[in-house]
Amino acid sequence: MINSNTGAMLFARLMARQPAAWFSTTRISAKGVLTTAQHTLTVVGVSALVVMAVMFVRPDLAKALSDSLNRTPEAEVAVVTAPPLSALMEAPAANAAAAAAAPLTAEEKALLGTQKQQQWVTTWLSKRYRVAGDAANMLVSTAYLTAREIKLDPLLILAVMSIESGLNPFAESPMGAQGLMQVMSKVHHEKFQDMGGLQAALNPVANIRVGSLILKDYVTRGGSVEAGLKSYVGAAAFETDEGYGSKVLAEYNRLKQVSAGKKVPTITPVMVASQPKPAAPVAVAEKSVSGTQIAGL
Repeated sequence: MINSNTGAMLFARLMARQPAAWFSTTRISAKGVLTTAQHTLTVVGVSALVVMAVMFVRPDLAKALSDSLNRTPEAEVAVVTAPPLSALMEAPAANAAAAAAAPLTAEEKALLGTQKQQQWVTTWLSKRYRVAGDAANMLVSTAYLTAREIKLDPLLILAVMSIESGLNPFAESPMGAQGLMQVMSKVHHEKFQDMGGLQAALNPVANIRVGSLILKDYVTRGGSVEAGLKSYVGAAAFETDEGYGSKVLAEYNRLKQVSAGKKVPTITPVMVASQPKPAAPVAVAEKSVSGTQIAGL
């Protein structure tokens, strides 16, 4: 009986001391957390002071950090979104209305050709390069209107366009040539200034106009279409253009036959050694120069 009472008293004493022990342990743990937090804040504060001191000594680092923090997503990634082709081709429609209102000279009539001729050219190019009929029609119309404006054979423009990009308005070469006529927009950036800047390089209307102006300038300075094409492809300083001029003039010759109502295969036959030289672009207001005669000069 005594042993039972003694055991009960010991158990009661232990239970009485338990809350005090728990409270003591909790107090020690809280003190450790506060100490750790204090040490962490001290390290952070010292680090901040060190960073401020470095930025004060090296202001260039401070500027670089500020620029990186304030950089906008647009500045990090320049994304070029191609607008719908129909929206890009509104300009030719306006030009067409203005052209229809103004009387045509004999030279302009010859450059524009007939509606039937343009339709033949459009249909042939659409099949040859697998371009939708409406899109091909807009591109051909733009080429003819540009040709009338700058006095250059429209079939030569279309031939260059075909060889350069296959009528792909968003084509881009590894060297940075862009659009239908593969214009080096960074080199000829000033020609795009009144058309919206370099962003207009992928606009078919602007690209055809700028490319045609460059082509005519090279032809004029070179004295012949062959020399102009050699400069256009960037081979003026070399002995040969590696067949570029022959390809363009061969395509021009095919387009010339198409515009005359002849049946021309849309698949180019195998070239043979005895193939005759393609006919050169026929001028409307021709001026005899060395080499091929050119329009509007």
